[in-house]
Amino acid sequence: MSEKLDLSRFEKKIVIRNIEEKDIESIIELQELCFPGMVPWKREHLESHLQYFPEGQFCAELEGEVIGSCSSLLINFDEYDDRHTWQDITDDGYITNHNPDGLNMYGIEVMVHPEYRRMKIGHRLYEARKDLARRLNLKSIIIGGRIPNYHKYASEMTPRQYVEQVIHHQIYDPVLSFQLLNGFTMMRINPNYLPDDKA
Repeated sequence: MSEKLDLSRFEKKIVIRNIEEKDIESIIELQELCFPGMVPWKREHLESHLQYFPEGQFCAELEGEVIGSCSSLLINFDEYDDRHTWQDITDDGYITNHNPDGLNMYGIEVMVHPEYRRMKIGHRLYEARKDLARRLNLKSIIIGGRIPNYHKYASEMTPRQYVEQVIHHQIYDPVLSFQLLNGFTMMRINPNYLPDDKA
């Protein structure tokens, strides 16, 4: 007989708060763990996030350890091309294009430590973003999402067909399925959105 792990005791101790400068090294390490093979943040990126939009940067902390984080900026989305890339929308990750009067929050990353997934940490980070968007009376939250499992199906279907299957719950994709569960609507597919995302 296997004993079921009681996750509720962790959930009560998890704190969602704004990122501080002392968290930067932990977030870089977390990103390397969450996205192996992809180029992680540099310290200057995260310092720039804190300079331009500190209230839009959140982390999840458990007993002093950062186990999740998300970053965002404000923009007027209609000023960007439909086929924008991650580099375009984030000014190469520095968010110097953050517009304090922008009407749209753009989520540029969310990550959760692999050992703490399925504990609703990502959901809580998204809720922190939504709360901030309500307080700032924004028009919308927009996110660019990866489809990391697509490479498993690339020989048999187009990205559009894959996305349709995920939307109809016929295929599970860890990013897109999660975003749909959190109330987001799929708008379009942007090829070459994140060039170092080989999957």
